[in-house]
Amino acid sequence: MSSFRIPDKGQIDYGRPLSFQFNGRQYSGFKGDTLASALLAEGVQLIGRSFKLHRPRGIYASGYAEPNAIVQTGTGGWEDPNQKATCVELYEGLKSRTVNAWPSLDFDVMAVNSALARFLPAGFYYKTFMRPGWTFFEPIIRRAAGLGGCPTQADEETYEHRWAVCDVLVLGGGPAGLSAALGAARAGAKVFVVEADRAWGGSLIHCDAIVEGATGIEWAGKAVTELDAMANVTTLNRTLAFGVYDHNLVALAERLTDHLPPDKRRGPRQRLWKIRARRIIVATGSFEQPMVFPNNDRPGVMLAGAGAVYAGRYGVAAGRQVTVATNNDSGYANALMLTQAGVNVTAIVDVRESPPETQRAIAAEAGIRVLAGCEIVRAVGRRRIEAIELRQSAAMNAPQATARSLTLETDCLLTSGGRLPALQLFAQAGGKLRFEDRLHAFVPREAPEGIETAGACNGQFELADALQSGLSRGVAAAQSCGFSVGDAQLAESPGVDQSPCTPLGSSIFTDGGKAASVAFVDLQNDVSALDIELAVRESFRSVEHVKRYTTLGMATDQGKTSNLNGIGLLGAARKEPIAIVGTTKFRPPFDPIPIGLFAGQQRGRNLQPRRELAAAEQHLSYGASMDDYGGWMRPSCYPRDGESESAAIAREARQVRSSVGVFEASPLGKIELLGPDVEVFLNRIYVNTMKTLKPGRCRYGLMLTENGVIFDDGVVSRLSDGRFLVSTTSGHASAVADMFDEWLQCEWPDLDVAFADITTCWAVFTVAGPGARDLLQQLDTTLVLAKSVFPHMSVREGQLCGIPCRIQRVSFTGELSYEISVPWSHGSSVFEALLDAGVQYGAMPFGVETLMTLRTEKGYLHVGTDTDGTTMPQDVGFGPVIDRKPDDFIGRRSTMSPHARCKRRRQLVGFQVLDGMEPLTVGAHVVSGTSGAAMSSEGWISSSVRSEAVGRPVAIGLLAGGRARIGEEVFVWDIAGVRRARVAPPCAFDPDGERLHA
Repeated sequence: MSSFRIPDKGQIDYGRPLSFQFNGRQYSGFKGDTLASALLAEGVQLIGRSFKLHRPRGIYASGYAEPNAIVQTGTGGWEDPNQKATCVELYEGLKSRTVNAWPSLDFDVMAVNSALARFLPAGFYYKTFMRPGWTFFEPIIRRAAGLGGCPTQADEETYEHRWAVCDVLVLGGGPAGLSAALGAARAGAKVFVVEADRAWGGSLIHCDAIVEGATGIEWAGKAVTELDAMANVTTLNRTLAFGVYDHNLVALAERLTDHLPPDKRRGPRQRLWKIRARRIIVATGSFEQPMVFPNNDRPGVMLAGAGAVYAGRYGVAAGRQVTVATNNDSGYANALMLTQAGVNVTAIVDVRESPPETQRAIAAEAGIRVLAGCEIVRAVGRRRIEAIELRQSAAMNAPQATARSLTLETDCLLTSGGRLPALQLFAQAGGKLRFEDRLHAFVPREAPEGIETAGACNGQFELADALQSGLSRGVAAAQSCGFSVGDAQLAESPGVDQSPCTPLGSSIFTDGGKAASVAFVDLQNDVSALDIELAVRESFRSVEHVKRYTTLGMATDQGKTSNLNGIGLLGAARKEPIAIVGTTKFRPPFDPIPIGLFAGQQRGRNLQPRRELAAAEQHLSYGASMDDYGGWMRPSCYPRDGESESAAIAREARQVRSSVGVFEASPLGKIELLGPDVEVFLNRIYVNTMKTLKPGRCRYGLMLTENGVIFDDGVVSRLSDGRFLVSTTSGHASAVADMFDEWLQCEWPDLDVAFADITTCWAVFTVAGPGARDLLQQLDTTLVLAKSVFPHMSVREGQLCGIPCRIQRVSFTGELSYEISVPWSHGSSVFEALLDAGVQYGAMPFGVETLMTLRTEKGYLHVGTDTDGTTMPQDVGFGPVIDRKPDDFIGRRSTMSPHARCKRRRQLVGFQVLDGMEPLTVGAHVVSGTSGAAMSSEGWISSSVRSEAVGRPVAIGLLAGGRARIGEEVFVWDIAGVRRARVAPPCAFDPDGERLHA
């Protein structure tokens, strides 16, 4: 056993022992431990395996930067995957296990990858899995990939959402964050201060700093007590700020019961906060950077700051013979803290040839040997570190002329390669960074409006500077919000000098070749120094490209301990400074967040709530088979006892064609537009000319994207001068409304137009069939339904059954049809009234699948089914409409390109089956040959039905040069084999439209 508990040390509660399990074995810890600190205290060195090579890995960090100690917590079918052991608070009965190891952590079969590492360099998967094909390798790779496993049962926990606004939001509860909160709160500003840890104080928890005459942790406790007593302050610990968005919106994840045993949890597990702040102060501290050298991933190699945290906060020694390797002064401070906590630090290895005498004096006073001017050659040991090999420069061994090799026995190597400000949230908000050579780190260069950084996050690593910068930022934030402040000051504190010397020594030690292949930059993903050099040799120069090619910084720690060294290696390979190389983008979330947190209280079918029709209960009473259509639960058909779905669809279609049927079309999008410029606006939106539409008339239209691709279709009705109603497809109502909003706000703000999405304000019922007019005349209505007064493509407003209504004579079935809109609350009663009035005509409800059959018989376009992401209006017969319209519209320029005008484009046509009565399969391809290499796709079947009205199968689809090929026989590669069909016009039923205009 190497690591162990230091008796009576740290900030844990030794009076509250806790038992827990790891990989099926029982261990014990104390209240205040994390899973990582408890495992270290029990001497557990091997925690997990790396992602690609399955090399043995131990605990490396002490918080969100942890790349190695990834575990699964929970039991049975519900487990939390990929939790950082360094962030999991210990509780009684906690069960955890290793991920990415099979059949066990000690004997992992996939560890053979480590022996094959030379064949698995960066990007090997792009070059290897070529033969016999990806489909052969995919299931094998998917089984081998991934870390933890998804839960197999539903999450029984609950989550909630909260919203808040404040004057000043402080992100971070360390010395800078607390002093910033005090400065703003004392001025009277409404303040939120959040801390991801359970404890307040940050570095003050484990160091021996003195602030205003009190120990650091005492001062933090007093500061939080003062803040809690203020009515204008909200303090949130165990709360991670994971995203900063536009206009100072910050998303927070508050852990409410994660730290309690499952049987003790009451209320939500986590809470999602969305806070809008006038001013944001980012005081998130910094991340210590590791050193890169061969075998730097062995268990027992850790960050120096993490070793100090485990000793000072949790009372755990990371080893019995500890060595600290550093390139800056903070290594000495950490070594001193470890020694004062009772840890045996045998040596400080300083890569700088001339460390400051003040630091040498610190080490001498503590009895610690200093080895200066040393490079780390490699770590020695297979399953854990046993020694390190060093190379001491010749200058330190005068009068010798050559470097001296040293071997230093150690069971724990703590490395410190400098500190990197935690600027992820600052950068998410749009903050700009610059590289500071003195600190060898990226620091803020340009802050967005309303956002400031303080403390170590701002590159101010000395405690006194952090406290003062936090206070000044808090006071300034309150002042900018209109609050007057007094002379609030904090007494200066000596603190702990954490600032690095100038210049820092190197943090990367590798001679290339084999050594570089085992000198790891990204520990979780096994990205080595050689991988980065290889990426550059293969012409990847951009930091973003190298990141994706090598997976550098793409692990669960998101590069918190790997990106800076990776950028340094990239710069060396490119022979350019780090400032030129730059950084990758910083994107939310800062750390992985449970999906349940975003879902809130929704679960099961409520995770994506299905919307119900206005007459939902009536449909069920008529035996409807309900299905999900674009988020709406709608009847597909109404099968009777013992009747199949196909038989029910055929029966309903016969009824509509012969008499009358009723269909609920409430999900159709309905957008009402008002204003003097609405004609101009709609004329620019649609391919068709809309400015000539007369009051009381309707017109079918297509709208396009800027690329000229069909986006949506529907009927536009002019209700009166300056008042229009736009109908959209059911799935695009909100998207079309968003499109209108964008064009009116961003492109045409000069147009005086207002609109409202009224989709769910009106219930819609279509009465279709030869008897539709007769049925409606049985009801009490103020409208005259005669053909001469109410022709096809007209709209009228009046009353039906004493209820306000709007009726449009439009048809998607090819039959005489009336589309009736009534207030949503009257939908169920109107639906019943229509069916009651139609009893003498045999009226029955019909479903969506029946409507699709009737539509296909007529060859009517169904956007999204009969179109794809390349279909343009001329492909569906709108070429003459474009040529006739003199005005511009969205997408027009794209429709005029040579590619858009090519006569070999896939065009909408019909297909007559020539080899039987079985319908063609939707998705079947029209091919140029019948077998072998001669077969190539010329298009496909998009809609296909068995039609009793036509007496044969009917299909439509997209075919290359289709309109010019009408009458041609083609081959269709169907499920049943190659079939024969004849290209025909899309409309197979009543092509002259006599029934439509009855």
